[in-house]
Amino acid sequence: MNSTSIDFKFFIDSDSTPFVLFDSSGKILYLNNSSEILLGYVSRQELYDITLSYAPKDFGSKTTRLELQYDSFSFYAVGVAYDDEDQIALRLYHKPKLNVSRNIELDKLPMTDINILLEANITLFKLKNSNQLHLLVDQDLPQCRIDQNEFSKLLRKVLHSFRSSDSIDISLKLLVGEYVIIQNKKEHLLELVVKANGRYTDSDSEIRSISGQINISANLKEHIIKLQIPFVS
Repeated sequence: MNSTSIDFKFFIDSDSTPFVLFDSSGKILYLNNSSEILLGYVSRQELYDITLSYAPKDFGSKTTRLELQYDSFSFYAVGVAYDDEDQIALRLYHKPKLNVSRNIELDKLPMTDINILLEANITLFKLKNSNQLHLLVDQDLPQCRIDQNEFSKLLRKVLHSFRSSDSIDISLKLLVGEYVIIQNKKEHLLELVVKANGRYTDSDSEIRSISGQINISANLKEHIIKLQIPFVS
């Protein structure tokens, strides 16, 4: 087979595994779509430092098991390869999403327009609060199956923790290359992000508890809450 006729760039671009090609000075020569997303959470210099730290001593390739966490991105290994002094490549391997911790009875969950559910709870929040809100969602998201009551309760707790913030930014998007296993099937993930200049933490235990009950991953920090929601169609 003549490998020169194969469009390898297409396959690398389509891969959910981040791939970055550097020159000898650390300048990025090429990166795939997954890497472009990752660079919103980690600097080019940090990735280049990792590349040099775990490069093989001689020409060739080397894979090293290494726990890395950048926001919602979790990696269990890095691969570094080079065959000359001018270019060196880094590949990061996603940590697989584990099975959800609790059984989900999918047939009992109603099909829901999650955007409408989110906007309804924001409206309830605004009845009692005068905070300025900025909402960014994907209006083309199809309906999904979700526990409407528990998810609404979770949203109210999350929004309430930002009740004293002057301005609140809220976004909902589909995560690219991220998934969770439910009943032996890969399901995509949505990410809801709520952030401001600060928040109260008095409801954190309840937020974590409700999230766990409906198999939502909650990441709570000083200025931000991120929820990763199984997108079950």
